[in-house]
Amino acid sequence: MPLEPMQEVVVDPKLKPFLIPKRYELVKKLGSGAYGCVASFKDATTGEKVAVKKIQNAYADVIDGKRILREIRLMRHFKHDNVSRIRDLIPPNKPQHDDIYIVMDLMETDLHRVIHSKQPLTEEHFQYFLYQILRGLLYLHSANVIHRDLKPANLLVNKNCDLQICDFGLARGFGKHEEDQDLTDYVVTRWYRAPEVILTECEYTK
Repeated sequence: MPLEPMQEVVVDPKLKPFLIPKRYELVKKLGSGAYGCVASFKDATTGEKVAVKKIQNAYADVIDGKRILREIRLMRHFKHDNVSRIRDLIPPNKPQHDDIYIVMDLMETDLHRVIHSKQPLTEEHFQYFLYQILRGLLYLHSANVIHRDLKPANLLVNKNCDLQICDFGLARGFGKHEEDQDLTDYVVTRWYRAPEVILTECEYTK
């Protein structure tokens, strides 16, 4: 199958341009972090808006590379309203490449930004968010996946208050056939780490 015509799109002047198919039209930058940048694009062929996550220098570090691969392998199996999923992986235009592009459902913001915004939250908001978090976790645990980095910044939300759990870089599958059965105590951003993990890290298990 021939590759689509590609284009360079400047999402952030401080970062390298995105290299993506020409059918994607930039809407706006959504955010950036240690691993890369996320932007909203409109698919000109369908009219649908999606999020494209660019993971820059994906192969520069072995540990980070394994984490990214693990995240992609897990996410490609997910199919649930409250769990972020991969819609597509944009193939590189040449064998030697540094960046990975993942197409996902568009979610405008995350719960961390909502909490720290001036948007008033009611009891109904709290209940609906918590309900969706628990639904997503039940799905993941039923699939023998533990997230290990649950925090507001990893809970995406949209204007309808729909919520999706994202960022599976620290996630693990705990089926009997999993390659990586050893679970380290380095889990969850420090401020959201459970007391039992902090106090009994030597006994931490799945």
